[in-house]
Amino acid sequence: MNRDVYQEPLVSRYTSREMQELFSEKFKFTTWRRCWVALAEAQHELGLSLVTREMVDELKSHIEDVDFELAAKKEKEIRHDVMAHVYAYGKQCPRAEAIIHLGATSQFVVCNTDLIIQKKALGLVKTALVNVIANLASFARKYKEMATLGFTHYQPAQPTTVGKRNTLYIQDLLMDLEYIEMLEKQLKARGAKGTVGTQATFLELFGGDHARVRELDRLVSKKLGFDTVFPVTGQTYPRKLDMKTAETLAGIGASAHKFAVDMRLLSNLKVQEEPFAKKQVGSSAMAYKRNPMRSERMTGLARKLMGLPANFAATAANQWFERTLDDSAIRRMDMAQAFLLTDAILKLYVNITSDMVVYPKQIEKYLRTELPFMATEKILMACVERGKSRQEMHEVIREHSVAAGLAVKEEGRDNDLLDRLAADERIPFDREELSGLLGNYQEFTGRATEQTEEYLDEVVQPVLEKYREMIGQVDSSLKV
Repeated sequence: MNRDVYQEPLVSRYTSREMQELFSEKFKFTTWRRCWVALAEAQHELGLSLVTREMVDELKSHIEDVDFELAAKKEKEIRHDVMAHVYAYGKQCPRAEAIIHLGATSQFVVCNTDLIIQKKALGLVKTALVNVIANLASFARKYKEMATLGFTHYQPAQPTTVGKRNTLYIQDLLMDLEYIEMLEKQLKARGAKGTVGTQATFLELFGGDHARVRELDRLVSKKLGFDTVFPVTGQTYPRKLDMKTAETLAGIGASAHKFAVDMRLLSNLKVQEEPFAKKQVGSSAMAYKRNPMRSERMTGLARKLMGLPANFAATAANQWFERTLDDSAIRRMDMAQAFLLTDAILKLYVNITSDMVVYPKQIEKYLRTELPFMATEKILMACVERGKSRQEMHEVIREHSVAAGLAVKEEGRDNDLLDRLAADERIPFDREELSGLLGNYQEFTGRATEQTEEYLDEVVQPVLEKYREMIGQVDSSLKV
């Protein structure tokens, strides 16, 4: 690491080697050469006499050994990166030098390479996403019956179960997975379209043979690993695709952000925590602290990711006619960052969900404190069954509930609502009977356990089975 200049934290601290390599200069420029090989080979196979098998073979033999220094020197001179690499490639392939990039525009290599990178990067994202879903599914099944206090507005509400709560995170991620699957279907090759997308130069090369020019487009795309090709383009593939890609990745960021914030809140309540390393330091001053730093980091990274789609929308909206160059500089940064941010977020998400910690006694403490309030409707109905007026009992219970709540807040006392109700002669139950009406915590969770089982069996498991080969294929270890 050169410590004298700025280093990108996404690379130095947060992301996987696999994602970093996809957006490296080596991968980009060797893929440019694969595009040139695919074009030359297709032209040769379609009978273009200018391109010989020997030329194609020569190009193939020098795909990996890019002379980066020569290309950089040439780019500084001519201020054109693609032509600088055409020059460097030609120096290594003298027999084929004349036919490199034949009939193509710069965006032939730039766009097709970008699409290849995105296709592979989406594969890494999908794999990580499936692994998070698998982790959460296992956790939800393990804790499907464990009652825990529910919250609305971050105020105590009806109990749910730990497992049921985690199905909500899974559902968000399954939606993200569906969007990725839809995006993969829209991800096509740019193909061989020429300068403004009309294929005019290719038509001239093939002597006006429209059929062979159309086949060139299809064949080049197939050689680059695509089953489909955009039927029409300007100079570039439609930047609308970039916008949808950014939105899809930002959606993953939003799902992760929701989980991470909840984890931070649960950590504060001391009912559930992210993993905490044996020698991890929570605070430089307060030695006892167990800060949810992974969830906090995930929140910050997700915030950055969720802000990127606006840039892509602006770029798509500003492509004048067949193309303008204001997309170049921003896409160099934002496309890589969108995928690297998603990679970093999912790496954290897999790591956290691999070993979450639950504290049943602390959960029970909150339930015990709040359950009398949760049980008031049940007590109300029981009073009516004993012949009491619903309206009168509602008012009595309301008065005591407010008083008990104030005692908890203002005096720090335990919740004594049941004692207050038992002491009121208008309530037709003694203390023991009221306690009996409370029953156990599980009775207040409705169908949470059954919903969790049904959802995991009927919705989640088929997806995990479909992608079972991906499970366990993510390195979730963190650098820092």
